[in-house]
Amino acid sequence: MSIHKKTAILLIHCPDRPGLVATITDFIHVNGGNILYLDQHVDREHKVFFMRVEWDLTDFVIPADKIEEYFNTLYGSKYEMHFRLYQNDYKPRMAIFVSKMSHCIYDLLARYTAGEWKVEIPLIISNHPDLEEIGKRFGIDYYVFPITKENKEEQEAAELALLEKYRIDFIVLARYMQVITDRMIARYPNRIINIHHSFLPAFVGAKPYHAAFERGVKLIGATSHYVTADLDAGPIIEQDIVRISHKDTVEDLISKGRDLEKIVLSRAVEKHIQRKVLTYKNKTVIFS
Repeated sequence: MSIHKKTAILLIHCPDRPGLVATITDFIHVNGGNILYLDQHVDREHKVFFMRVEWDLTDFVIPADKIEEYFNTLYGSKYEMHFRLYQNDYKPRMAIFVSKMSHCIYDLLARYTAGEWKVEIPLIISNHPDLEEIGKRFGIDYYVFPITKENKEEQEAAELALLEKYRIDFIVLARYMQVITDRMIARYPNRIINIHHSFLPAFVGAKPYHAAFERGVKLIGATSHYVTADLDAGPIIEQDIVRISHKDTVEDLISKGRDLEKIVLSRAVEKHIQRKVLTYKNKTVIFS
C-alpha cells in the first residue's frame, strides 16, 4: 500500500448476524472504494462481531467528511453497530506523562523522531522537574505539576486545561507514578495507555523486582493497558515476558524489566496509532 494514498479505517463491533462482511464491503465497493485491509473476528460465546477494514479514498464518491454520517444512516443504526471512523491523513496528537524514570520516554521519543510513527507529540507533563532536559533536547514543551494530596484536584484540572489547549487525542503514561483520577479517565476513555511490570498484584510495593528476586522467579513480564477507574485492571493491549535464571542479580532483573517495559509500551502505542485496537467491555481485539 502506498503511504501517500488517503485511506479510511473503520473499526466496528455489533451483534453477530449473517451477511455483515458482505454488507460492509458492498458499501465500500458500490461507492468506488478499493479495500486495502480487512480482518474480522466473531466472539461465538457472546455472539459479537468485530471488524477492521481500510480502503483507498482516491475514487470514493462519498466526501470524506460525510462517510460517517452515510454509514451510520445506512447500516450503523440498523445493525446496532458501535463504530469509529478514522482517516490516515490525520496525525493523532499524543501527550506523554512522566515522573523520574526515563527509559520509557526515551524509547517513545526515539521512535517518534525516527519517523516510525504517524503521530504528533507536542507536550510532556510531569510531577517532577527531573526530566525537563528531555523536553529541551527533543523540542517538546515540558510542564511540571507537583502533586500532593491537598492539590491533586486543582493540579489535574490545570492539566486537563493544558491537554485541551494542545488538542491532545490520547495520553501515554511513561512510568508516571501518580494515580489518574476518574475525571481524567472519563475525558479520555480508552485513550490513556499505561505500562507496568506484570508482577502486579503478586509483588506490590516500591521494590517489586527485589521481591521477585527473593522468590526466585523464572519469568518477569510487562503489561501495557488502557487506564480505567479500576487500578491497573484496564483492557490489555500488549504483554511480553523474559526468562530469569539463578544467575541473575536484582540489578539484572531491574535492567531486563525496564527494557521489557519500554518495548511493550511502544508496541501498545504503535497499535493504538495504527488504529488496530478495538475495545469491548474490559478486553481488546488486536488486529494484525
